[in-house]
Amino acid sequence: MSKPQTPQTEQGTQTTLPQQSGNWWFVAYRRFSIVGVALAIMVAFWIGLNMLATGALHQFAGNDVPTWAVLLASSGPLYLVAMPLSMLVFTRVPAIGTRQFAMKPGEFIPLFIICIPVMYLGNIIGMVLSAGVTDGQATNRINDLVLGGNEWVNALFVGLLAPICEEWLFRKQIISRLRRYGEKTAIVFSALAFALFHMNLFQFFYAFGLGLIFGYVYTRTSRLRYSVLMHMLINLNGSVLAPLMLKQIDPRILSGTISEAEIMSMVQGGSGMRGLSIMMLYGMVMLGLLIAGIVLLIVKRRNWEFYLAPEELPTGLKVRTTYGNPGVVIYILLTVGLTIWMLLA
Repeated sequence: MSKPQTPQTEQGTQTTLPQQSGNWWFVAYRRFSIVGVALAIMVAFWIGLNMLATGALHQFAGNDVPTWAVLLASSGPLYLVAMPLSMLVFTRVPAIGTRQFAMKPGEFIPLFIICIPVMYLGNIIGMVLSAGVTDGQATNRINDLVLGGNEWVNALFVGLLAPICEEWLFRKQIISRLRRYGEKTAIVFSALAFALFHMNLFQFFYAFGLGLIFGYVYTRTSRLRYSVLMHMLINLNGSVLAPLMLKQIDPRILSGTISEAEIMSMVQGGSGMRGLSIMMLYGMVMLGLLIAGIVLLIVKRRNWEFYLAPEELPTGLKVRTTYGNPGVVIYILLTVGLTIWMLLA
């Protein structure tokens, strides 16, 4: 992947650092606040319309609402109403034009493999904290919904639509508008906004970790296709491939309710062994990717490159400017409040 040594505009002209005056800082502060307001508007309309749609579904279908309808009641308001409305505010912050660069398979694959340990570690942290906060009573509703759904429905809503729309918003719209204030600043802000957007403690930590990688990929290429593809592969594995693997074996094996005599009978008769073998093969592949990802993360950690942005925020002002403004504070309070409510509900 060819990389510029300094940020460049679409015309290829080198940018210069601005005169950092008080007015310049106020503009940066206001722009981060505007982005926070846009995100808060998106979440407010999404949750409000989702609640109305879900309530209407239960009125007509009772408690027996199909998974595709639940996902449609969530995705429809988000993609068709909430995100477009948020763009009316996002556009008040100008995007910085940058050149686009290709990413070769030899660069894409290692970064994708690094996603595996980041995802698993974040998932473990989320499960442990969720269990600790609720004394083991919390359940991952998204995971339950996916496991109980049809693979084709999961592939459409979780594997395809979600990565495209979420990467378009959290990488392209946010990073393109905020990278002028620092590449690391924009990537971390995008990842945190992405993690909070899930409003699920089970998902928060691995969404944040993956958001950092997706943000880095987008920053270095300025092309959305690479982070979208990574996101799709991760989601398709979790929502389609993994559930398919679980369906290959007797669920009593996972729950521990099957007797030793029944297991021996299955082994001797060969029934269920094919599915168990497939599941074991899948587990070995994922374990191999997990180990490879840890090694790559250690080996390549010094190879990640960041360049000075046109209006790089001074170190002492980064946190205050990025997270201490009214818009972002509102977004954080809104999403954290909804996360707690959903966790304890």
